[in-house]
Formats: sequence, C-alpha cells, structure tokens
Amino acid sequence: MSAQQMLKVFVTRRIPQEGMKILKKAGMCNLSVWDSDEPVPRAELLKGVAGAHGLLCLLSDKIDAEVLNAAGPNLKVISTLSVGFDHLAVDEIKKRGIRVGYTPDVLTDATAELTVALLLATARRLPEGVEEVKNGGWSTWKPLWLCGYGLSDSTVGVIGLGRIGLAIARRLKPFGVKRLLYTGRQPKPQAQEVDGEYVPLDTLVRESDFVVVSCSLTPDTQGLCDKTFFSKMKKTSIFINTSRGAVVNQKDLFEALSSGQIAAAGLDVTTPEPLPTNHPLLTLKNCVVLPHIGSAIYFTRGVMSELTANNLLAGLTGSEMPSELKL
Repeated sequence: MSAQQMLKVFVTRRIPQEGMKILKKAGMCNLSVWDSDEPVPRAELLKGVAGAHGLLCLLSDKIDAEVLNAAGPNLKVISTLSVGFDHLAVDEIKKRGIRVGYTPDVLTDATAELTVALLLATARRLPEGVEEVKNGGWSTWKPLWLCGYGLSDSTVGVIGLGRIGLAIARRLKPFGVKRLLYTGRQPKPQAQEVDGEYVPLDTLVRESDFVVVSCSLTPDTQGLCDKTFFSKMKKTSIFINTSRGAVVNQKDLFEALSSGQIAAAGLDVTTPEPLPTNHPLLTLKNCVVLPHIGSAIYFTRGVMSELTANNLLAGLTGSEMPSELKL
C-alpha cells in the first residue's frame, strides 16, 4: 500500500506489543501512538485523532462528540482495549455510522480469579494481617485476633450472572457455598450449572453473607448500591465490587462500613479512578481497595491487545470483526 493510501490510526496509549505487532505487520496503517503508560491529555487526544480513519483507545479515554468532531468524517472504527464501553458516546458513534470493537470474554477468567482473591482477602482480613506482621502487632496467639468470615455453608449473592458473574460463581461453589443467589433482568439457563437461585434484588441483599457485584453499568444500575441497599444487608456480610465504580454510592458505603452496618468491603473499581489518597474509604481497615487490576495477567492483556488490533483492522477494511459491539 502506497504512503498516500495508508490509513491513519491514532493509538491513545502504549499497549502490549502483541497488538502493535499485528498493526505494523498489516502494512496499511500510518500509526500515531501516544507513547506513554499514562493517559493521553485531552488536548493531545483531540489533536492526535484529527483525520484518523481508526482510533484505538482505552477505558480511561472519554470518546464523546468533541472527539468525534475533531476526528472528522474519515473515522470508520473505534477499537477499545476493554470489555466496558461506558467511556464511549454510543449514540453519537451510532449516528455517524462508526463501528466499535471491544474485548469481552478474553478477560472473564482473569477478572473472576481476581474477584475471588479480593473476596477472600477482604473476608479473612489479609491486608490487616500483613500490616500487623510488618508493624510488630503480631505477638502471641489470641483466640479472636484477626477473625473474619468463611465461605463454607454461606449464602453468596451475585448481582449480574453474565460471563464474569457465572465464572465467579463457578469458582466459589467448591468452597462449600450452601446457596448461590443471583439477580438480573431475567433468569439465566446457565445458572443451573452452579445451582443458582433467581431471586429479587431485595431478597439477595437481605439473605446473602457475601454480595458480589458483577453487572454492567447502565442507567438502571448507576448508584444501585446506596444507603437503602446497605441497610438491608446483614451486619456480618461482605460487599465486593469488581464491575464499575459508579454502581456504588461511595459516601453511603463509607457510612455503612464505619457504622458497622456491614462487616467489610472489597473494591477493584472506584469513582474516580485513581481514588484520591485522602479518600475516606482509604482510612478504613475493613475496606480493601485495589487499583482496577481485574484483568492484570500478562497473558490476558496480550490477548486483549491482539483482539483490539484485529477488531481495528477489520473495521478499517470493512470486514467482519472478531468482536464487534452491536450499537
């Protein structure tokens, strides 16, 4: 392909090399990359996307009408290195006939594993234990010191039994979970695999020892976990969120944790991200916060990068995408 025919592609961040190799090998892309591990500044995004035929972006990049206008009429495809797409102005994108690629499925196992790890770390107070070892708090054995909660004979409630929710349930069942409840828009046939009981949200919140949030962020789920939600939970229950930060009202969560309304919480997602170091939640021993590392496995990130690149190339050539978001 001649230099005149090369298609401009703007990549908003340094991505795993697996994806970059695919884009370079294709021989059709004039690549412009924001070569940093940090997010592209807004002004640089607007400048970089100008005249682009393709845009490869991340969850932290807000792709709205302003960006689409800056890109201009050449833009054919947006490929996001994420399963989530709430950073994309979907209505605006659809209106302009731009195709969107994303990366579901490939991060399911990694996110499910992290969710189980976070649940166990929170319920068994692992971060507190590590800190006690380091600061000299570990003295003699004490019968109730650092006691937490176990999964055996427990009731687990999963809000959103989609791909990731089901993968989490599969991993939790062998711990001896007695009942697995789930809620969502409708019953899921695949719930039979984990003996899942479809119940109203209110029932799930009241009866679960562990509440795991694994739903998409939609207008219906935004702020779902609020004061009323937490007031219905058991005082001994554990709250886990690895979906999206905006599903939780963090002020209400802080109140629930600090007042003893619930036992503990583990979060891999927050609002905003990163969470400011002076945020009230970070002052609590019974709140474990991770820096959104659900899919942070070398292999998974490499596969995500490959899929993102292949989605982009398919969008540029007008062929079928490996994983296209249906707008």
